Amino acid sequence: MPNPLFDRLFAPLQGRGSAFLTMADGQQISGDAFLKMAAQQANALVGAGLKPGDRLAVQVEKSPEALALYGACVMAGVVFLPLNTGYKADELAYFISDSEAGAVVCDPADQAEVQGIAGGVPVLTLDAKGQGSLTDAAASQPDSFDPVDRADNDLAALLYTSGTTGRSKGAMLSQDNLLSNALILTQEWRFTADDVLLHALPIFHTHGLFVASNVILAAQGSMIFLPKFDLDTVLKFLPQSTSLMGVPTFYTRLLGDDRFDRDLCKGMRLFTSGSAPLLAETHRAFESRTGHRILERYGMTETNMNTSNPYDGDRRAGTVGFPLPGVELKITDPETGETLPEGEAGIIEVRGPNVFQGYWQMPEKTAAELRDDGFFITGDIGQLDDDGYVQIVGRAKDLIISGGYNIYPKEVELILDEQPGVLESAVIGVPHPDFGEGVVAVLVAQPGKTPDADAIRADLGDRLAKFKQPKVIELVDELPRNTMGKVQKNLLRDRFAEAFKAG
Repeated sequence: MPNPLFDRLFAPLQGRGSAFLTMADGQQISGDAFLKMAAQQANALVGAGLKPGDRLAVQVEKSPEALALYGACVMAGVVFLPLNTGYKADELAYFISDSEAGAVVCDPADQAEVQGIAGGVPVLTLDAKGQGSLTDAAASQPDSFDPVDRADNDLAALLYTSGTTGRSKGAMLSQDNLLSNALILTQEWRFTADDVLLHALPIFHTHGLFVASNVILAAQGSMIFLPKFDLDTVLKFLPQSTSLMGVPTFYTRLLGDDRFDRDLCKGMRLFTSGSAPLLAETHRAFESRTGHRILERYGMTETNMNTSNPYDGDRRAGTVGFPLPGVELKITDPETGETLPEGEAGIIEVRGPNVFQGYWQMPEKTAAELRDDGFFITGDIGQLDDDGYVQIVGRAKDLIISGGYNIYPKEVELILDEQPGVLESAVIGVPHPDFGEGVVAVLVAQPGKTPDADAIRADLGDRLAKFKQPKVIELVDELPRNTMGKVQKNLLRDRFAEAFKAG
C-alpha cells in the first residue's frame, strides 16, 4: 500500500540538489537535505513511541525544521496537529487532552509549563532557530525512513476550529483531502517547478501549510521561507519571486510603502489572497500600482479551498470566483436545506474530495454539519451572481474571523462576564481595514460600578490568544434584545461598524 501524500509531495525531493527553501539570511536548504531532515525527525518520533494514527500536537515558531516535522508525520503515519503559537496554557491543555495527543512539540521556553499540562506524554522542544530536544534526538537518527503505508482515507491532520458552543472542534483531514486539493490548486493556479513562492504566512494554519507549502511541493517549486511578514524583507525578496500567497493585511501594508511599485513586481506572475475578505478598494489600488489583479479564493479549515477566481479571466472584486474542479457548491435555505434559485442568499454547502471526514470525537456535531450525501454545511451565507461567481455575504454562525483566525464570541464573553463591575457582555466582529474583522467587546456595567478597561485587557491578555482579545471595549447602558430575550448582535454591529475607521 502506498503513502499518497509522501509519494506525491515529498518523494520527488529525494536527490534534488537545488534549493527547496531559501531563508531570510540567504541560507538555502536543498530538496534532498530537507527530505533527510524530515526522515531523521520521523525516526525520532518513532523513537519517542509514536505509532501510525497517533496525534502529535505541535506549537512552535516557523522554521525549516517545523515544516520538516509535517513531512516527518506524513512519513511515519502520525496525525499532524499544528497549534497557533498565540494559544495560552488553558487553551493548549484542551487541545492536548481532547486530541489524546501521543506527544507534544513546543518551544523550549514553554517546556516546563507544557510538561505540567501534557498528562505525562513525551514533550519535545523546537525553537525558532530549529534547535531543541527534537533536533538533538533527530541528529543521531538515520537520514532515511521507509514511509508507513497509508490509504487515501487515513487521517493526515487534525485542525481545530471554533464550534457553535464555544468548544473548539477538531476537523479530521485525510490524505486525500489534502492531496486532492493541492493538486487541483497547482493546476488551476498554473504552478510549475519554475515557481518561487514568497512564503510569509504562519504554518500552523491551513493557508500557510496546506495551501502554500503543499502546492509548492506538488509543483516541485521552491520557497523563500520567511519567519513572518516583515515589510522590508518582503520588498527585498519580491524581485526573486514569482508568486505570493497572502492575507489582506499583506496587501494593505505593501500599498502603504512607496517602494512597492510595478518595477518591483515585474517578475511576479500571481498574487493570491484569502483567510479574510479583501476590500474592493484594495483590489483597485493594487492593480493600479502594479498592473496585477489579486486572485481571491475561499476556503475553510474543514475543506481547504472550495472556490477560486480564475487564473485566466475576470478576477472579480467582491467575489471568491467559481467552485474548483471536483467541488460541488450549492446555496440552500437554512431552514429546509432546499437549493435556492440563482441570486438568492442562503447557506453555502460544498461537496468534494477536499471535504473533511468529520469532527474528532464529536459525532453529533459531525451529523449536524456534514450531510449523509457528503455536502458540508459551511455556515457561511452566500449567493451566486448571474455569471456564476460566488459572493460571501455573511455568516449564519455567530463567528468572528479576524486575520483569518476563527473566534467564537462566547469564549471571550464568559471571561468578560467574570470581570469586576461587568453585568453582561456581547462580543462582535466589525469591519477592520487590515484583519477583515476586528473584535469589539460591548459591556454593560453593574449598577453603581464602572469596569476598569485596562484591568480587563490585562486579564484577557493572560488568558486568551492575542487574536481573540478585543481591540475595542465599549460601555453601553443595555444590550439590545428581541422579544425572546436574545441579544441582537446585528444592531450592535451596525452601531459600532466604524469602530476601526481611520480617524
